[in-house]
Amino acid sequence: MPLNIISIENLTFCYNGIEVLQDISFAVEKGAYMGVAGPNGSGKSTLIKNILGILQPRQGNIYLFGQPLDSFREWHKIGYLPQRLAALNTHFPGTVQEIIQLGAGRKTNLQDIKQVLQMMDIEHLSSRLIGELSYGQQQRTMLARALASKPELLIFDEPTTALDPQTRENFYQLTRELNQRQGTTIILITHDTGVLGNYARLLLYLDKKVIFLGTFENFCASAEMTGIFGQASQHIICHQHDRSNA
Repeated sequence: MPLNIISIENLTFCYNGIEVLQDISFAVEKGAYMGVAGPNGSGKSTLIKNILGILQPRQGNIYLFGQPLDSFREWHKIGYLPQRLAALNTHFPGTVQEIIQLGAGRKTNLQDIKQVLQMMDIEHLSSRLIGELSYGQQQRTMLARALASKPELLIFDEPTTALDPQTRENFYQLTRELNQRQGTTIILITHDTGVLGNYARLLLYLDKKVIFLGTFENFCASAEMTGIFGQASQHIICHQHDRSNA
């Protein structure tokens, strides 16, 4: 049986006594590429923060790589880019290359660092201080940092909000390559639902509870999803008809 990289059982989380996540249960197999979508306030980022132990659920169980979250120690296997870069200290006296190396760990060689710098089109910025960069350049630096250690699981929370269209497309192509060629498990949260069916293979639609989880073929055939998106938008998201007409 395939290894479940993530397993969640009956997860409930509350802010100030109000349920934000209600009885969430699902699993993510090794090698999956899952897109996560839902309206504002649906609990998408909160779900990820529970998975990573940043927030503590009121009830439920979370397993990473088959281990209970409270005993999991192999964080080098996970790359994470949060929705906002508020935690980034722009006054830190480190260059782009140094910040990527710090995140990548000692085992990552300079060639790997150079490769991710090129992937994110920031090689020319490698000697610049992080505080000297624009927000979009900082975002690309943190993406490179998440990729540099070649983790087995990558979690991206709205990773392309500050990227220009070409860099955004390069990023999505890169995630597909990492997933298909290297078997990297990817979870991608995005409001840009129109791209999901073109890259991800599974969709989790969340609105405080799991509304839909399945392939894009099943998404396209779901009457419930038609009711939420409308048939035209549903077909744009699924991209199934693009393939059939190609």
